[in-house]
Formats: sequence, C-alpha cells, structure tokens
Amino acid sequence: MPEVIVRKGEPIDRALKRLKSKLDAEGIMDEVRRLRAFETPTQKSRRKAKANAKRAKAKFRFHTAN
Repeated sequence: MPEVIVRKGEPIDRALKRLKSKLDAEGIMDEVRRLRAFETPTQKSRRKAKANAKRAKAKFRFHTAN
C-alpha cells in the first residue's frame, strides 16, 4: 500500500498529488474502478485482449531494432 509522509511546511494539495501519482503508477485506481461494478465475461475478455494487444505492440516497437 503506497503511503506519503507530509513533510514539514508542505501544502496538503502537493502531498495529495504525490499520493495520486503513486496510486496511478501502481494501477490501484484502475483496479478500484474496474471492481466497482460487475464485469460481464465479454467485457472481461475484451479488456484482456486490449491489454495483450497493447503489450504486444510495445514489445514489437522496442525489440525490433536487433
């Protein structure tokens, strides 16, 4: 679980921004949004296919220079 220690004299909004960036980096907010409502099997397979396509595209893009 990410945590942010508020430094002395630091504005709360800046600490909240740091916390938000940590949550985004770990993908926690995406998971919370996804688990908020029931996901049908079709939606689940579509989401996984989209993630796999994105991963394959990135792999192809960064590993073809050999």
